[in-house]
Amino acid sequence: MLAYKTTCRVIYGDTDNMGVAYYANYLRWFEMGRTEMFRSLGLTYKTIENKGFFLPVSEVHCKFMTPVQYDDVIGIEVSLDTSVRGGMKFDYKIVSEDGKAVHAKGYTKHAFVDCNGRVTRPPKFLQEVIQNHISKL
Repeated sequence: MLAYKTTCRVIYGDTDNMGVAYYANYLRWFEMGRTEMFRSLGLTYKTIENKGFFLPVSEVHCKFMTPVQYDDVIGIEVSLDTSVRGGMKFDYKIVSEDGKAVHAKGYTKHAFVDCNGRVTRPPKFLQEVIQNHISKL
């Protein structure tokens, strides 16, 4: 399994007037985790896009469990579901800094499209990077 964890501090702008993190920010945190996972593999979205491939979100789900508040440090845990073949699916957990509380769980599914917007298989270079990393675990 390919997994990664990063942290983020909840800023005031992430919260509503009740001091609780606004729900749409969870999707932004999902993206932060996914982006940093790619970076840990030596890739960036920019690199993937420069090779002519894009990963639009085709489906998203988020289950909110406990609130996140201003100035909390959260853990963003992301793992790649390697059973998906035609695109990519990432699973996420937003946890407290100590990892004891789970604030939210969710996933995103992504298609691959080429620079003309046509759906395509995941590119070979990306499959190789992922397989090389998994084989080292």
